[in-house]
Amino acid sequence: MAKKDYYEILGLQKGASDDEIKKAFRKLAIKYHPDKNQGDKEAEEKFKEINEAYQVLSDPQKKAQYDQFGTTDFNGGQGGFGGFDFSDIGGFGDIFESFFGGGFSSGKRRNGPERGADIEYTLSLTFEEAVFGVEKEVPINRYEKCETCSGSGAKPGTTAKTCDKCGGTGQTRVQRQTPLGSFVSMNTCDKCGGKGKLITDPCPTCKGTGKERKHRKIKINVPAGVDTGNVIPLRGHGEHGSNGGPSGDLYINIKVAPHQTFRRKGFDIYIDRHVSFAKASIGCELKVPTVDGEVKYEVPSGTQPGTVFRLKGKGVPRVNSSGRGDQYVTIVVDIPKTLNEKQKEALKMFMEASGESIEEGKKSFVDKIKDSFK
Repeated sequence: MAKKDYYEILGLQKGASDDEIKKAFRKLAIKYHPDKNQGDKEAEEKFKEINEAYQVLSDPQKKAQYDQFGTTDFNGGQGGFGGFDFSDIGGFGDIFESFFGGGFSSGKRRNGPERGADIEYTLSLTFEEAVFGVEKEVPINRYEKCETCSGSGAKPGTTAKTCDKCGGTGQTRVQRQTPLGSFVSMNTCDKCGGKGKLITDPCPTCKGTGKERKHRKIKINVPAGVDTGNVIPLRGHGEHGSNGGPSGDLYINIKVAPHQTFRRKGFDIYIDRHVSFAKASIGCELKVPTVDGEVKYEVPSGTQPGTVFRLKGKGVPRVNSSGRGDQYVTIVVDIPKTLNEKQKEALKMFMEASGESIEEGKKSFVDKIKDSFK
């Protein structure tokens, strides 16, 4: 079986920096978290794989060992090969298994502090809420320490007992004498499941887990200027940890609804403003909508279709800054599709005054006057 490429699992190149490893892990962990993909076995396995890769690459010692040897399965300790996985050495795996009886796993302790899981929530905002910021209440469901048993898992008035098989360590130690020397394997205690304690009288509320599901509403101040794709982290608002471990984080994914009038690009706002052919020709005063309200703008005579005007400082506030973007107004000149007789006559007079003929090649009235003088 081929060894796992931890860099490939996280979508990174070998030699990636600590920051790159953390960012890649957080992105993938949010995507494949079991709470987000309930019932999806592939996502669950992917999450475990991602977590395994991060545990190795985030530890400087394990990372250096992995970069050099391509594995972290051996510890080089006294008394033999430690937790080396012999399954990759062809038929030798069967030979070692016959000597040692298998069981080279170092075991896993479950009675130590464990960090709580992260939670992800998508918050929908209107265009105006995203521009100016807003206070919102975010509803979440999370596991918290059981109030009935204070997280012990035991029924009030009782306590969990130390496991008599592992002595509270959560691990069992097996030493074997072989032709190659003395080997020691550490395995998860099968009696307490690695917790180190046994609950004989479980809490009726949490059934011995020490946690209960709670519905909470968390107030969040969304800063002005956020946009779709932004993520707001709330430290310590995720699932509660176990055995005194820290709580996970809550990640708020921002999604902004489109606006009927305004279009946003970065911190700038764009709009189209329609004017008639006559107003564009002789100039006019326009009332231009902005996120702050209407403003007046003088359109000069002879303004051409597609002309863009800038309204400085009328864009979106920059996040955590005092500056703002600008608003850009594109002039759209409307050409009437139908004209009454009076409008037609007026335009004909305008064309005559401009020296322009309706029919191609036909001389205008002004040209005829010029010819008569010749």
